Amino acid sequence: MTERTPNPPARLPRDEAGNAGARRRRRSGLTLIEMLVVVTILALFAGYVGLKYWRHADLARVTAARNQINTFRDALITYKLANGNFPTAEQGLAALRSELSGDVPLDPWGHAYLYKYPGEHGDEPDIISYGADGQPGGEGINADIVSWKSQ
Repeated sequence: MTERTPNPPARLPRDEAGNAGARRRRRSGLTLIEMLVVVTILALFAGYVGLKYWRHADLARVTAARNQINTFRDALITYKLANGNFPTAEQGLAALRSELSGDVPLDPWGHAYLYKYPGEHGDEPDIISYGADGQPGGEGINADIVSWKSQ
């Protein structure tokens, strides 16, 4: 009987220095250019999503200010029913602490609401938020949010 000799192991390609498997190692990773392309695409996507998010955040602040003004109007009606009239301009919205169960919040931009009684736009007091810039007038998110206009 003749003995069978095992097949010799397959030889790996060698580089100039004689290191086996050199080609396989070079192909197994990503190049710097490929990584930069991926990071650039991710950064562009994040920027696009971020801009969309911030626009909605500004609209949410305007909506929150309108909702707070409506809450103040409801609390003012409750105050008038309990006390016979609205708080004076000197008392301001601070008189509503009992109806609001705590301190009067600032507007979503961190500014105090303006309270005027008697109001200039009807029998009820005027409540105003000057918007993001905190100044009278403006457009967009800087526009005044007022109690006498339909929300």
